[in-house]
Amino acid sequence: MLVTDRGDPLRAADLKEQANYVFHYPYLATPVFLLDLGKAAQPRALSTAGHEPYNWPGGVGNKRSVVAFSAICAHQLVFPTREVSFISFRKTRAQRGVQDALIHCCAEHSQYDPARGAEVLAGPARQPLCAVLLSYDPRVDSLTAYATLGGELFDEFFKKYAAKLSLDVGSKAHDPVNGKTVVYPLEKFCRNPIQC
Repeated sequence: MLVTDRGDPLRAADLKEQANYVFHYPYLATPVFLLDLGKAAQPRALSTAGHEPYNWPGGVGNKRSVVAFSAICAHQLVFPTREVSFISFRKTRAQRGVQDALIHCCAEHSQYDPARGAEVLAGPARQPLCAVLLSYDPRVDSLTAYATLGGELFDEFFKKYAAKLSLDVGSKAHDPVNGKTVVYPLEKFCRNPIQC
């Protein structure tokens, strides 16, 4: 279940539209972006870098506008940390000629459209961000992460950042999230969100 920093269930209605939120799933050290896009995100057929097809189910919530994606860039595995984030959702375009409302990675300028299953629109990334599937309970307006879908890069992530994750998270970095995961606005999770 997605919860606030006080441990209360997060209400989807409390999410600000087009604002960056971060939680960890499916492992204690793997960050996820949570977004209310402000408009319905329709299902989409996508494929991984290995050409494996999958069907992204679209947004959830009253407006079907709430989506979640791994915050690990599909190109160089850049991810938001407590100190700095080179990847985030941008309300307005980060580059000329590219549309608004994209997830942008400053490392090599990969850009993903969260309204289309985090499909790659620009840059060197070869596949969409891994989707995190959410269930929505309209009776209490709560959200629960229950699976991932698409090109998972968790093994590569843990291999590349083993030393950093050991310092940041300790020996539990690879442990699965169990029961609850705290959702933070990006500006409270990270000291320095970079805008490039």
